[in-house]
Amino acid sequence: MSIAVVIVLMWAVTYPMRWLGLNLGRVKLPPFWLAFLNFVPVSVIAALIVPEVLGSPEWPRRLLASVVGGLVVWRSGNLALGILGGFAAYWAVRALAG
Repeated sequence: MSIAVVIVLMWAVTYPMRWLGLNLGRVKLPPFWLAFLNFVPVSVIAALIVPEVLGSPEWPRRLLASVVGGLVVWRSGNLALGILGGFAAYWAVRALAG
């Protein structure tokens, strides 16, 4: 399969979903669906992070780093600071453990 065909297929799959998402702003959703959609980013982040943390052979280091990063975000409210805190914890534990 050529690269151009792959790009066209990727566009055909993603463009309608993005178009639909952008045009949902004109629709008044019931409170249930608004509350449901508020949890989507949290679910996506969890689906991305949990397999990478727990599915790795070095999961204890990654778990500690993710806990430190989560605590930094919780206390500071700054996502970038939390990411940096998680990376710092990971590299510190890795350097100490050898």
